[in-house]
Amino acid sequence: MAEKINKTSIWKEQIVYEDNHILIVNKLPSEIVQGDKTGDLPLSEKIKNYLKDRDHKPGNVFCGVIHRLDRPVSGLVIFAKTSKALSRFNELFREKTIQKSYLAVVKNKPPKQSDLLSHYLLKNEKTNMSRVVNSTTSGALKAELEYELLASSDNYHLLKIKLLTGRHHQIRCQLAAIGCPIKGDLKYGFNRSNEGGFIHLHSFELQFRHPIKLEEVQVQALPISEDAVWNYFSKELK
Repeated sequence: MAEKINKTSIWKEQIVYEDNHILIVNKLPSEIVQGDKTGDLPLSEKIKNYLKDRDHKPGNVFCGVIHRLDRPVSGLVIFAKTSKALSRFNELFREKTIQKSYLAVVKNKPPKQSDLLSHYLLKNEKTNMSRVVNSTTSGALKAELEYELLASSDNYHLLKIKLLTGRHHQIRCQLAAIGCPIKGDLKYGFNRSNEGGFIHLHSFELQFRHPIKLEEVQVQALPISEDAVWNYFSKELK
């Protein structure tokens, strides 16, 4: 990258889509979407600061959190600029009409070029992890995704993931279950962490019918990264 990213503000090139109702940001893996116990400045507040400064707004700026990504995961996140947009998009997510695709780098080549993975997952609140269990296990939720092998290097493989359900740590858990833990994901079986603690999982594409403008929206964004593995596969996708 030509310049270093200011960790306390939204970097303008992170914004990949904006209208009067929403703003879609390409999140860095170090960022949290909403405030948590760490006390770190969340992306929602960075956006407020950016819009207030850019648009010279004297009062408070509205920035509603519609959905989240785990901190070590990068990629596309939608924020609402109005309460009306927040309400409408919350409804879209409840109805599961927003299509989400991810990129994942794994060490082991998956058994098939493409496949539908179907498991039952159980979340452990104490460890903040999910695991594959029998369908009869109390509290288990069905999780489904489709993957496609897009490219390979000497050591790693790039998968495109289409989420069909939205379970806790679903992609991380299901890929680990077929022997393909995500690079850097110690929680789910990769043998070493990445520098900085991020994992090679990126929210790559969002497709939805805009609930206010009533038009189809499709947005894609590659990782903003100096990581050699991401950069290698990003070139393969361009």
